[in-house]
Amino acid sequence: MPNLGFCKTIKSDNLSLSLTPMLLHCKLPLPPPPLPPPELAPKWGTSAISISHHPCLLLLERCRDMGTLKVIHGNMIRHHLSSLTFPISRVVAFCAISPHGSIEYARLVFSQIQNPNTFITNTIIRGYASSATPELALDFFRETQESGAGFDHHTFTFLIKACARLGSLPRGRETHGRAIAAGLGGDGFIQNALIHMYSSCGDHAAAKKVFDETPQRDLVCWNTMINCYVQSQDYTQALVMFERMVDAGVEPDEVTMVTALTACAQAGNLETGQRLHSWIIERRLKLGVVLQTALVDMYAKCGCLTISRKVFDEMPQRNLVTWNSMLAGYAQSRMSKETLSLFEDMLISKVKPNEITMLSVLSACADLGALLQGMWAHVYLERKKIPIDEFVVTALIDMYSKCGSIDNAKKVFESTSKRDVSVWTAMITGLAMHGHANDALEKFSAMQLAGVKPNRVTFVGVLCACSHAGLVDEGRRLFRAMRSQYGLVPDMEHYACMVDLLGRAGLLQEAKEFIEGMPLEPDRFVWGALLGGCQVHGNVELAVDVGERLIELDPSNSGVYVLQSNMYCSAGRWEDAVRVRKMMKNSGVKKPPGCTFIEMGGLVHEFIVGDKTHPQTKEIYLMLDEMSRRLERVGYKPNTSKVLLDLDEEEKENALARHSEKLAIAFGLIHSNAGQTIRMVKNLRVCSDCHQVSKLVSKIFGREIIVRDRTRFHHFKDGSCSCNDYW
Repeated sequence: MPNLGFCKTIKSDNLSLSLTPMLLHCKLPLPPPPLPPPELAPKWGTSAISISHHPCLLLLERCRDMGTLKVIHGNMIRHHLSSLTFPISRVVAFCAISPHGSIEYARLVFSQIQNPNTFITNTIIRGYASSATPELALDFFRETQESGAGFDHHTFTFLIKACARLGSLPRGRETHGRAIAAGLGGDGFIQNALIHMYSSCGDHAAAKKVFDETPQRDLVCWNTMINCYVQSQDYTQALVMFERMVDAGVEPDEVTMVTALTACAQAGNLETGQRLHSWIIERRLKLGVVLQTALVDMYAKCGCLTISRKVFDEMPQRNLVTWNSMLAGYAQSRMSKETLSLFEDMLISKVKPNEITMLSVLSACADLGALLQGMWAHVYLERKKIPIDEFVVTALIDMYSKCGSIDNAKKVFESTSKRDVSVWTAMITGLAMHGHANDALEKFSAMQLAGVKPNRVTFVGVLCACSHAGLVDEGRRLFRAMRSQYGLVPDMEHYACMVDLLGRAGLLQEAKEFIEGMPLEPDRFVWGALLGGCQVHGNVELAVDVGERLIELDPSNSGVYVLQSNMYCSAGRWEDAVRVRKMMKNSGVKKPPGCTFIEMGGLVHEFIVGDKTHPQTKEIYLMLDEMSRRLERVGYKPNTSKVLLDLDEEEKENALARHSEKLAIAFGLIHSNAGQTIRMVKNLRVCSDCHQVSKLVSKIFGREIIVRDRTRFHHFKDGSCSCNDYW
């Protein structure tokens, strides 16, 4: 073996090895092209051009694994190339930067080089900065400086990147100071890296300061600063910075447009988003997948699902992010049927879903109350080994809870060991909406024993639990504890929960005084909660005052007019009821029709009041007649006190019989076996007549009927309801 001077024995803890013998005994899996014998090596010359064409380096360009690299390195040692700067720098670059390399091996090779130049040193720093251990870039730099190694602006660019990936503001500032001390603080590459680093570490003021001090702002600099504002959720300033960039004569690229569209999407700024879209078309900017996906996302988040779908459909290629953006747009706009239909198209297109995809799917199933489809999605998650993190667990608990299967929600909760505040809150909220107040409060106590601190959403759940169960004293105690024990300032939703709690319990005067003592200006939800209490307890006088306030706050809310009209009807004040109905008509406000969803055989069927569009309408109405006959036998009398005034008594009864919930129950009885549970979702609060009918049908037909209305679940069984008629 020739004496290769630079080869040393390396010691690391208890490991001692000689690099050269190890490499010389490696063998290529396939024989390399013939190499000249060592004695002919000088004929290759020492210039960069001649060395770069050496067979070893040509093999290195095609190398894709460390085993082959070690064999090539061994051959380089045999042929006297490892002592030359250019060849050994190629080995270090492969090991440090290539996805097929090994930063540890790069460091091993580096330790054999007698006088490594700045390029080789920077390559190691760059490799560490991009690795899973970016802090080693800073440690390596310190070690090389102690041995007198050189550095340049690239060195500090990589070091600053390492600080950004670490999220270490102190080390970032220290590196910034070193760059200034070295006279490199004004370098453009370093300034761009600093803007990104300060932004990543959360010091956006420092990022803006560096940007303002940068004399020559190139495209990268502008893009970094715009992205800085997006990351800090200051979307307005991000778009202002975009306008400044255009005014400065810097032509935006795809990265700029994607970032600006992201700002529009997050801010819901449709007007600016449309201008950006027009600008892209006018400039004939290449519409790649990433940019088109940003457009899909922007329109979806701004509520323009039709345009978003148009852009989506016109895309020649779509990646997973594109599909997820369109699915999320539908799910967040509660276009749940469209969400599930698009997911089916995604599977047909053989695009593999991930956990983000499944969040939208589970949300759609929850919204529709589609239990079977939700269960299928759960099985799909497990079979395809899609990661089930805390977000997915939360979505599963929420889905099962909203689909009426609280037992399955509990199973998911009990089966997960990683329970963050969202997981606990989902379980507490699910129990609350099903009327299991004591279980919800027990979970709240267990959550704190587990060391998980409740947040604002958690308290909405526990206060709702108290409200649905009439636990007034416990609700008062928890509301006070929010501030005194947990340091949380109640917001409007918590005040609305307390008003609802007091109103349901009949403490209407206390509820009114509670509102008057609020530090916040009460909104329509707070007053609406009091109006609901007035309806439950028939306090027409207070309802009139509250209703007028609500109409002033939200004149387009049909629910206020309807509730007031119903209150007058119940009190026999027909002229006032007519007056409110006329006010509603003159204001152009229309009441949304009652709508009920029911899932049968994996398909979701939708019924509206008086619906005759279903293919099985004849069978459904025959079942309605059968239900009516059986109800009459047990003494049922329709409650027509709140039906429209311009109908006679028989017409009022017929109108009640055609409520969407009753149609869905009839459909469910036709298409389910004896003893099978019927699950439904209603868009409005269950009316008193439908509530009474559901109780009686559950006993007459021997069925459990589970209904989710706008506020809670009702479990009808054996002639009674889980709400104990308190809803």
